[in-house]
Amino acid sequence: MTADHSLALSARAWQFEEARKIIARLGGHPPAKGYVLFETGYGPSGLPHIGTFGEVARTTMVRQAFQRMSNIPTKLIAFSDDMDGLRKVPSNLPNQDMLAQYLEVPVTKIPDPFGTHESFGHHNNARLCAFLDQFGFDYEFRSSTDCYFSGMFDATLLKVLQNFDAIQKIMLPSLRAERQATYSPFLPISPKTGKVLQVSVEEVKVESGTIVYRDPDTGQLTETPVTGGCCKLQWKPDWAMHWVAFDVDYEMSGKDLIDSVKLSSQICKVLGARPPEGFNYELFLDQDGEKISKSKGNGLSMEEWLRYAPPESLSYFMFQKPRTAKRLYFDVIPKAVDEYQDFLAKFSTEQPAEKLENPVWHIHDGNPPLETSRLSFTLLLNLVAAAATDDKAVLWGFISRYAPGVNAKTDPSLDRLVGYAIAYYHDFIAPTKSYRAPNEVERKAFLDLADRFRGLDKGADAETIQNEVYAVGKEHQFEPLREWFKALYEVLLGQSQGPRFGSFTALYGIPETIAMIDAALTRH
Repeated sequence: MTADHSLALSARAWQFEEARKIIARLGGHPPAKGYVLFETGYGPSGLPHIGTFGEVARTTMVRQAFQRMSNIPTKLIAFSDDMDGLRKVPSNLPNQDMLAQYLEVPVTKIPDPFGTHESFGHHNNARLCAFLDQFGFDYEFRSSTDCYFSGMFDATLLKVLQNFDAIQKIMLPSLRAERQATYSPFLPISPKTGKVLQVSVEEVKVESGTIVYRDPDTGQLTETPVTGGCCKLQWKPDWAMHWVAFDVDYEMSGKDLIDSVKLSSQICKVLGARPPEGFNYELFLDQDGEKISKSKGNGLSMEEWLRYAPPESLSYFMFQKPRTAKRLYFDVIPKAVDEYQDFLAKFSTEQPAEKLENPVWHIHDGNPPLETSRLSFTLLLNLVAAAATDDKAVLWGFISRYAPGVNAKTDPSLDRLVGYAIAYYHDFIAPTKSYRAPNEVERKAFLDLADRFRGLDKGADAETIQNEVYAVGKEHQFEPLREWFKALYEVLLGQSQGPRFGSFTALYGIPETIAMIDAALTRH
């Protein structure tokens, strides 16, 4: 056993705890298929969102942890439930009237409202894959439509047919009385309309592999095979069915699906297989504390996050506290970026066991990049605000003076962060800025601070500057002292929070900060 293996076996990060569940499941032997299979699911009735990405990112982290504990090969399937019928038209899509004509039709049989792909389902699947590819995930995409029509599911569908009554006994107690009357695990696909039919099954014919149902349009009894894409399953039996067909070893899901996992696991056992190991994560909430929904389009899209912050910050957000509900809105981005950078800065000085607990180990599969500059995102946001410019060249003038030898070519990651800061400031901070006038106590303190800054060397470091800021706050008897810093931010920057003021002044420049103070006092 390597040192890496030994440390991983005792690591406390939640990903390693999950990986140990898989180790226990295997009992020291590889699965008959020769590899451990991880799965994530995607419902393509709406555009991919950050929750979708989060499930793949977190599952990948567990997979990486497992790979440090075992030499058994692994695979990850990103499965799309694209045989599902469209139940309602998501409000964030174009061509609403056209889509409304295709309710209950599988999303892979609905025209693409964007006009770029073979179908709506194909469009959303492509969006998902493009995003996962952008992050470099190692996965195999599988389409429910392809699996049903290719015959990949046929053998397991016949097992479902053979165990029809047993599955009904599992499912019916979980349903309302009116739903029980018509429920069947099999949903025929109408050969005339292409719709997924919610009809009761009149007869089950195990020998011929067919079911008989009453056509809702004609009232006639109709017999259809359960294989070859002629039927699909209700989603809980469907989930269990493809667990069995693929022999899935691990799949996580949201807290809202705990009961569904239990039912699907029971069905999986009826079909003669062992349910996968699992993990229930908390749901993301929007700015109003409501669950993020594909159909509502609330919360953040993946594209929006990446307009304002680097991909690593999004992975970090997914790493932390998966069993705690978290708001997923624009205001969480700066904190995520800065905390990621803090962990990256620590990594190179940590002991091997500590590194396995560091989020950047999981984000970068044990090989995080070397940390370069230590300019926080919050500091850059305030530099953009103070400089009142979206010109990168002007901002780099300040940065290069603060950190000689650093420029856009030597530190491209910092250059990207400057671009993110410009975009974030322009869209979210500038519109909400509100400068206030200082009161008399604050005015005297500002004048004192400007005088002290004039007495400093222009190259004074951040700590020296910060000591002067503290001294002014104490001398003018701000109680608590944070009221002094709040006054600095509100009067000078037009916001209630800000960076460590000594670091900001060192970056922006002592003469420039003095000019900012003078301008604020003159303005008011």
